[in-house]
Amino acid sequence: MSQLLRVQNFTVSSDGIAAGPDQSFESPFGLDHGNLMAWAGATASWPNRTDSGGSRGLDDYFTRDFSHNIGAEIMGRNKFGPQRGPWTDPEWFGWWGDEPPFHTPVFVMTHHSRPSFSLSDTTFHFVDGDPATVLDRARDAARGRDVRLGGGVTTIREFLDADLVDTLHVAVAPIEFGSGLRLWESPDDLRDRFHLDIVPSPSGITHHLFWRR
Repeated sequence: MSQLLRVQNFTVSSDGIAAGPDQSFESPFGLDHGNLMAWAGATASWPNRTDSGGSRGLDDYFTRDFSHNIGAEIMGRNKFGPQRGPWTDPEWFGWWGDEPPFHTPVFVMTHHSRPSFSLSDTTFHFVDGDPATVLDRARDAARGRDVRLGGGVTTIREFLDADLVDTLHVAVAPIEFGSGLRLWESPDDLRDRFHLDIVPSPSGITHHLFWRR
């Protein structure tokens, strides 16, 4: 069975924006990411939920499916943290604390080397390579399971441009940001290479499901 490269639960505004231009330690996404991701946080399967409530249904299905058959993750440097250039703070281990939500090997794309390290059951590797090379390493680490492409926007665009993405689930939130890092001008931009189903949720989120033609 082939190992898929999957984008899952990646959320953009109605004008296609997933991150702002002013990313910082205080504002990891450079915009109101809490507002953008409120649909996932409201579900019963949200991993940070501390009570027994939360919504069921379509949104909950996608939240619950996030880690299904995932053996490794690829992310860009900007998703790991706001530092640029050479690593100046070796004590910085990402935004996730001692229990990162990935539970797999994670390959962080960067031009600046850094030793691998582990937090709980997640090991971060820092790799300098083109998308195809990094994907090969992630597939080896995934041991037959699929690889999740976690973002951010620039990294997803790189892998789309290299024609390496097999499936995408993009959740479109009913808010507009006006400026920032844009995944697309329209989801129709991807119809030349992907089939597309669009499924609205009662929460106001519209789920876009792409799979390779």
